[in-house]
Amino acid sequence: MKALADALHAIALTLWVGGLWVVGLMVAPTLFRVLERSQAGTLAGHLFSAMGWVSLGCAAYLLLFRLARFGPQALRQLFFWCALAMAAMTAASKFGIQPLLAHLRAEALPAEVMQSLLRDRFAAWHGVSSALYLVQCGLGVVLVVLAGRGK
Repeated sequence: MKALADALHAIALTLWVGGLWVVGLMVAPTLFRVLERSQAGTLAGHLFSAMGWVSLGCAAYLLLFRLARFGPQALRQLFFWCALAMAAMTAASKFGIQPLLAHLRAEALPAEVMQSLLRDRFAAWHGVSSALYLVQCGLGVVLVVLAGRGK
């Protein structure tokens, strides 16, 4: 059973961090290069939303695994706190920023949000969301390195 839990730890970490990198750093920029802007934004939004659920699921497993394996000692591990910070940023984006961006898009209709009076507000929140995502990608590097060291 311990081997299965360890394997699931590696899979969850790979899925989470790899998914963040692929969706945010490869797929989304490619969408905006090849599709019309509003179409790319809609598709990217759906991908980021799906990745948010994957992130929360993987984070829950990794945090519970660490607590079960190491007990209170898990709270002294950098891996635990990086994963918790990433999960908190995901939750803030998924349940706070993404719904706000969707609301701003809906308020701008029938125009595109970037062609409306809501443009500046949308751009500011989109910037916050992007910054949080990049921080998560960076913390993901830390998780991968720490896991590779067995920490």
